[in-house]
Amino acid sequence: MPTLNKRYNQETTQVEQEESHWYALKVFFNKVFDVEETLNGCGISTYIPCETQGNGHERKPMINSLIFFRSAPAFAQRVNTLLYNKAFVYTSSTDMGKKPYAIPEKEMNIFMLVCSSGESGLEYFGADDSFFRKGDRVKVVDGVFKGAEGYIRRIRGNRRLFVSIHGVCAVATSYIPQCFLRKIQNA
Repeated sequence: MPTLNKRYNQETTQVEQEESHWYALKVFFNKVFDVEETLNGCGISTYIPCETQGNGHERKPMINSLIFFRSAPAFAQRVNTLLYNKAFVYTSSTDMGKKPYAIPEKEMNIFMLVCSSGESGLEYFGADDSFFRKGDRVKVVDGVFKGAEGYIRRIRGNRRLFVSIHGVCAVATSYIPQCFLRKIQNA
């Protein structure tokens, strides 16, 4: 595998931080922690939705093949080459072909808020689960998930909040009381 470019001078790093966005990687062979280590070694911030097990120190990915990273668009363009046979970046189509899909900051922050809440009963869904975009759009106004926005779905009789990253994945919370929800207009 080609080594990642570790030669970031201060000027380049500053420009990249100013222009950075979140991107998602589909990781092969459930090697998210290997990819995380590689990216962190290059100064790239990463996020893996995980739960802790055992003594609270062992992390288990909630989605075995997914990792998020924050970088400049130029670095995101090189990721497929740099992580060849290990991962590929989710893309979107443009007039000039495919480019790495920059996840909107608000969408990523809400997703991390829900995934990092420490609440039990979260369920994760991949991009193939088409039903997570249906339902009423709501904002949570109280409780552990306060500030999160998403769509309401009923799973096994319980009202659940679905928070998604369009085309990548979604997470469903545990039960949320109706009094904690406020309906908002679809954007």
